[in-house]
Amino acid sequence: MSYLVLNRLSKRYGDLTAVEDLSLSVERGEFISLLGPSGCGKTTTLQMIAGFVEPSGGSIVLDGKDVSRTPANKRGLGMVFQNYALFPHMTAAENVSFGLEMQRVGKDERQARVAEALKLVGLSHLADRHPARMSGGQQQRVALARALVIRPSVLLLDEPLSNLDAKLREEMQLELRSIQRTVGTTTILVTHDQSEALALSDRIVVMNQGRVEQVAEPFAAYEGPSNRFVGGFLGKANVFTPSPQSYDGEVRARIGEAHIAMDGQPVPQGAVIVRPEKILFAEAGACALPGRMKTRVFQGNHWLCQVETSVGEVMVIRQNDGVPVPAEGETVHLRWRAQDMCAVAGQEPAK
Repeated sequence: MSYLVLNRLSKRYGDLTAVEDLSLSVERGEFISLLGPSGCGKTTTLQMIAGFVEPSGGSIVLDGKDVSRTPANKRGLGMVFQNYALFPHMTAAENVSFGLEMQRVGKDERQARVAEALKLVGLSHLADRHPARMSGGQQQRVALARALVIRPSVLLLDEPLSNLDAKLREEMQLELRSIQRTVGTTTILVTHDQSEALALSDRIVVMNQGRVEQVAEPFAAYEGPSNRFVGGFLGKANVFTPSPQSYDGEVRARIGEAHIAMDGQPVPQGAVIVRPEKILFAEAGACALPGRMKTRVFQGNHWLCQVETSVGEVMVIRQNDGVPVPAEGETVHLRWRAQDMCAVAGQEPAK
């Protein structure tokens, strides 16, 4: 049996349904991210797991025990909040020690575990420093150490990196994943940041309007989204509707002026998405979609381009290999392979 099981979990506030019939199984030691736009129910789900919000229906089973009605302080969970919630009058060591004091852990063991936790997050040298004299990243590490020192059965993370600047957030993503692998604690992260979920998770749970849209490993969800919402939410996506057409003795997928060779595969029915990084600038030809470079933006390691075509604007990501991309206003031709097209159900992408 899975370590943590959410079985048809629901939460209603009067006529408003925040979470509806959510089922999820989490294995011991797994890193799961609940990902979705604001109001999708991800934070409510985390709060129900934590015991801060009582479910309207369904059950939460942790290590074989139903904890749906168990008080938060009896569940043995650790939590890191978005604002870290550190005590300003306490040092880093005292903040980390607080949970152990509440558990009435002896002084010697408490000091040893606090030292171990601070070492784990790389803050042994700041044990006596107060939060006001720490950077945002250092405060985040203290909050993480405080959550881990009690040796929780599950670690819950409520957008813990959202207050950090972009560079520090990327650094902390690597550090957080490394720490989680070291301690092996089952971890559930709530985030609206797609790149964060893709970088950190063993599996991601994409949510929308209180429901689960897809549960999959990050690569699988990105490359094979279950519908247009997931495809549009997990990064940038171009949506096309191909039609089968005979060309040069074979059936190809026609998209605008382009005839895409299907290599023996049937032409997808309905909408397909093509990721911008899969589209290449190419020579003119039957397999290429002509267009005009509308906008190009240099973003360091890549160019982000918008191309006007007969089937609408197409987004292209071209890696920076030192070769300039076509100038704005130039005529270009776009190509991609049949395997770059992913058929998706008709649900619209997130706005």
